[in-house]
Amino acid sequence: MALIVKKFGGTSVGSTEKIINVAKRIIEEKKPGDQIVMVVSAMGDTTDKLIELAKGINKNPYQYTREMDMLLTTGEQVSISLLTMAFKTLGQKAISLTGSMVGMKTDSVHTKGKILDIKPSRVKEELEKGKIVVVAGFQGADSKGDPVTLGRGGSDTSAVALAGALKADACEIYTDVDGIYSADPRLIPDARKMKEITYDEMLEMARLGAGVMQPRSVEMGKYFNIPIHVRSTFTNKPGTMIREAYTMEEKDFLIRGVAHDDNVAKIAILGVPNNPGIAHNIFSALADKAIGVDMIVQSIRNIEKNVTDMVFTIASDDLSQAKPIIDEVADKLNAIAVLIEEDVAKVSIVGAGMLGNPGIAARMFGALAKANVNMDAISTSEISISCLIKGDQLKVAANAIHKEFFPEN
Repeated sequence: MALIVKKFGGTSVGSTEKIINVAKRIIEEKKPGDQIVMVVSAMGDTTDKLIELAKGINKNPYQYTREMDMLLTTGEQVSISLLTMAFKTLGQKAISLTGSMVGMKTDSVHTKGKILDIKPSRVKEELEKGKIVVVAGFQGADSKGDPVTLGRGGSDTSAVALAGALKADACEIYTDVDGIYSADPRLIPDARKMKEITYDEMLEMARLGAGVMQPRSVEMGKYFNIPIHVRSTFTNKPGTMIREAYTMEEKDFLIRGVAHDDNVAKIAILGVPNNPGIAHNIFSALADKAIGVDMIVQSIRNIEKNVTDMVFTIASDDLSQAKPIIDEVADKLNAIAVLIEEDVAKVSIVGAGMLGNPGIAARMFGALAKANVNMDAISTSEISISCLIKGDQLKVAANAIHKEFFPEN
C-alpha cells in the first residue's frame, strides 16, 4: 500500500486517445490499497494557443498578468475533467480538483507565483473514499482567491509540493522522454541517459535551461526529501531518479550534463556612474516586477570619468516588461545608451565532480575555441560554468562541449 503522486505533462495527455491510455495505464499499475494523486498539465499545446488568443487582443497581453492567469488556468481544467471522465468510464472512482480546491496557497505574483502553503485536506478526504484524485497542475490561488499560475513547468512544482504535503511515498514525473539526459537529445544526438542525479545537480541543470524539470520543483523535492522519478509516459522502462545522493557508482564523468537556454536576451546599460547603489537601482527596479536577472558583468568604461558598463541577461519572455523599466532607470542615471541583443544563448556545464578538479573551465573554453565559438560573458557557481554566446552557434557549441566531457558517446 502506497501513496503516490504522478504528474503527466501536456504531451502525455495531448489527445483524448492519449488521455484514455493514461487512465488505462494507471488502473493497470495500481496495486490494491494504493492511493493515487495525479497532477496534470494542459493538453498538448493548449497553453500556447491560449497565449496566441490573448495576443489577438493585445500584442503584449502579459501586462495584464491577472487576466492571463485567469485565461491560462482553464487549460488544466480541461485536462483534469476529461481524465476524470476517462477513469469513470473505465469503472474507476475519481474526482477532478483545481489548484485552489486542493488548498494550494500562493503569493499574488501573477504568472510567476510561488507556493506559500498547502492544506490538502480535501485530497485526503477523497483518497479515503477510494477515488483517484486528479489535480490541475501549474496553478494555485492567492489570499483573495484569485488564480495564480506557477510559471513555465509549474505542474512539476505542483506535483512535488503535493507529494511533500501529503507525505507521499513517491513522486513520479511522466513526460515524453524516458529520463534525464546529459544534454537535450534533440540538440545533441549522443546525449546519454542518467540513472541518477542529485538534487543540487538537477537544480543547476534546470536553472540553466534543461526543460525536463522546473527548478522550484527540484527545490521542493530537496526540501521534503522526496525522491523524484522522471520517466516516459509511453514505456515501462525505468527513468532517472533525482535524490539527495547517489546509491550507485557513477563517477566516470566529472560533469553530469550540458544545459542550454535560448530564451535569453542580453541587456547592456552603457556609461553609468561607478558609484555605490547604482546596481541596486537597476536590479531592484526589475525585481519589483518579478523579473529575474542572470550573468551580471560590470566593466569599467572610463577610469577618469568613473563610469562603467552594466551587462546582464534576462529571459526573452520578460523583455517587453523589462525594456521600459530599463529605459527609465538608464535615463535617471544619465547612461550613454541601452543596447539589447536577442540573438544570444547560454550554454552551461553542471557537475559536482568539478569541485576539486582544476582545469574543467579550461577544457570547456578550449572546446569552444576549437569550434570557433566566441564567448560574450561567463558566470560560475560551485558546480556549474555558463557561457553566453551567439544564438546561431548554440548547436555547434553544445555538441563541442558534450564531446569534450563525454568522449565515449
